[in-house]
Formats: sequence, structure tokens, C-alpha cells
Amino acid sequence: MAVSERVHREIVSFVRRSARMNPSQQRAWERYSPTHVVPVERRGTSTSVAEQPVPDWAAIFGREAPLVVEIGSGTGDSLVPMAAGRAEANVVAFEVFEPAVASTLSKMGREGVDNLRIVVADGAQGLATLFHPGQVSELWTFFADPWHKSRHHKRRLVSPELAATVTRQLAPGALWHLATDWEDYAQWMREVLDPFPGVENVHAAEGGWAPRLAARPLTKYERRGLDVGREIHDLTYRVMPR
Repeated sequence: MAVSERVHREIVSFVRRSARMNPSQQRAWERYSPTHVVPVERRGTSTSVAEQPVPDWAAIFGREAPLVVEIGSGTGDSLVPMAAGRAEANVVAFEVFEPAVASTLSKMGREGVDNLRIVVADGAQGLATLFHPGQVSELWTFFADPWHKSRHHKRRLVSPELAATVTRQLAPGALWHLATDWEDYAQWMREVLDPFPGVENVHAAEGGWAPRLAARPLTKYERRGLDVGREIHDLTYRVMPR
């Protein structure tokens, strides 16, 4: 392969895994992906997002409504009930693993949730590319990979680069809700975001940590962390007027 044809290895916040689905996931994918998975143009890798026209989200959802975005929705254990609880919003979720997306689609179908669309792509790239500046009303990033080793910290989702994207793409006054069950990653998020221009810690006067987001259900993943003694840290930041 010529050098010009090689795909540049991107630094991403996830590990690429097998896309093999079990039979129930395959059935959910075949039934719901044509209507609820939004295709995007790629830059080479299967999870990248190329520069492209911003999708017409109102047409995709069939209505005008505030846009809520989640980066890293996993198998939808929290996403689906949270989307159901926000019937007034259009919810766009980014997840890179197709089997996890298929599981989400299955839950969505069982619960009759129709205000949810999924993009199989890197959410940081998607947030930067697939929305107009100020178009997003709320952002959720829950339990991202903490990437414990120092040499891997550059792969952490919460970064100055993502924060800059958030201040550009979220509307003034919009909220960014985060959660983690790893102490060092919680402190990292605060070290990045507390001093970052353009966002403010909503609970700075109460020590900086947010109360648990009531709308976020207790998932099996979160319960496992609690069972081994990890503390859940919630954070909420508000995008400041430009």
C-alpha cells in the first residue's frame, strides 16, 4: 500500500472490538437500524466522521425538538429509559460497537421509545461535525473508559479538545452531565473542566460535585462498581454565553 493510501491511526477514547452479533442482536439490527441508525460519511476508519453537511435532524426525527446528545451509550441501559423520560427532546446517541447498538435498538423497540437515533461513530468527532454551533441543548457522557495508565491519558474522552467542542456546539446555558466510578478520572475531569473558559461547574459553591442525576437509572455496570466499593462521582457544567 502506498504511503498516501494508508489510514492515519487516530487517537480515540475506545478500544475497537469485534462487531459479531448474537442472533437476537442481529434481528434487532435488521428491524430497527434502517430507521433508527443514522449513516454518516467516514474519513477512512469505520468509526470516523468526515466533514460533511450537517444532517437535517428535524427531518430525521420527523419533528423539531431540542437535541440531546449522549457520547458512549453502550448497550442502552441508561440511554433508553432516559430518552423515554425526555419525550420532548430528540436524543442522538453515539456508540462505536454495533452489537451494543443492536442491544440498544432491542431495548428501544421493547419500550416503544421513538425519540432516539443512534450514530455508529466516534462521539467526539460526531459532536464536532454533525451539528451546527449552538444546536445541542444537553450532553451526557457517563462512565467513559478511565484509561488508567499515564501513557494512555491522551485517550481519555474528557479533554481540553472535547471541552472546546462542547463550548462551540452546545447552546449557551446548556448542561453537560458527566459521571464516573473511578476517583482518578473524576479528579481528571475537574482538573480539565473547572478552569476551562466557556464552561462553569454548576455546583462549584457546594464543593464541585453534583448530586446524582435523578434521571439516570442505576445500571448493572454502575452497581458492579458500587459493589466493589467505588464511589460514583457526578459533575454538571453549564455552557457560558459566548
